[in-house]
Amino acid sequence: MKKSQAHPFAETLISWYKDHARDLPWRRTQDPYLIWLSEIILQQTRVVQGLPYFYTLSEAFPTVFDLAAADETTLFRLWQGLGYYSRARNLHKTAKFLVETRAGKFPNTYVELLQLPGVGPYTAAAIASFAFGEASPVVDGNVFRVLARYFGVETDILHASARKEFTSLAQELIPRSDPARFNQAIMEFGALLCSPAPNCVECPLITTCYAYRNSRIQDLPVKTKAKAQRIRHFKYVVIEQSGRLLVHQRHAKDIWQGLWEFFCVESTDLSEAINLYPFLSLIMPFALPLESPGIHVLSHQKIVSEAWLVRLPTNYTFELPDNYQWILSSEFEQLGKPVLLLNLITDNIALKEILEG
Repeated sequence: MKKSQAHPFAETLISWYKDHARDLPWRRTQDPYLIWLSEIILQQTRVVQGLPYFYTLSEAFPTVFDLAAADETTLFRLWQGLGYYSRARNLHKTAKFLVETRAGKFPNTYVELLQLPGVGPYTAAAIASFAFGEASPVVDGNVFRVLARYFGVETDILHASARKEFTSLAQELIPRSDPARFNQAIMEFGALLCSPAPNCVECPLITTCYAYRNSRIQDLPVKTKAKAQRIRHFKYVVIEQSGRLLVHQRHAKDIWQGLWEFFCVESTDLSEAINLYPFLSLIMPFALPLESPGIHVLSHQKIVSEAWLVRLPTNYTFELPDNYQWILSSEFEQLGKPVLLLNLITDNIALKEILEG
């Protein structure tokens, strides 16, 4: 194959993409800020879920300068529900870095983009190709799947060497004349057609696909089984008094860092929680059980939760547990919270009424 010619695989994908591409806002721009914003949102998030957040965040922070100047609490509030909050923290950190050290300008090469907080090989390649036309191939889960099936790559995609191998293969395929369209095409193809449950009947590559010809569609890509998820038990006691709630912000290097929550004890049963915090024995007689969100599934953990509501009399006093504070119910409503708590609030009318004042 001559260097000036595109690989037939690439030509077929690009032709398919022209007819089947979804109309997404970040595909209508070469602004590296908006492309970067979309890529960070779409990490660990499906397009249908991420799209409303892209509109919300790009409207609230139309430029990198607006994002850099934003209060983290405001960002977390708008990010609420997307999960993986380290993405939001890195987003804010990177915006400040770009404004303070580069006058708000993004690096225009893959190598330089990799130096930004929260920007890994995939995101760097996406920005470099979509915004600056650099022939850097993107390699995400969709790309792993398409390449493994079509070319019959048997390497375990969770192996340390996999990304280098698949990136090298994609680098041979990406046309220098239109790298952005190829990257968009292969990702879209993996998302819409060559999905985990593929629609092979409509696939334009069916006659030359290794997996289809060898009945290996469900075998590829090779992926080792994930480790068993850790199970944790959270006991929430929503303590309200005179229009105020007892809350704290999670600071430890754990899930939901920087988010706010009601009083919480990690324990398998309530009696153990009361032993850890004796003041609970005095206020639990006021407690009413709440409708629990049940099991909340994270990437490597499952949270089993229970919750109670305690509405204390105005003159009732007790010693506050460390790191907890009283805030107005209306203020808590404006703070970033884990999805588990959003579900808890949604499922319980009494909580919604408290937060709405």
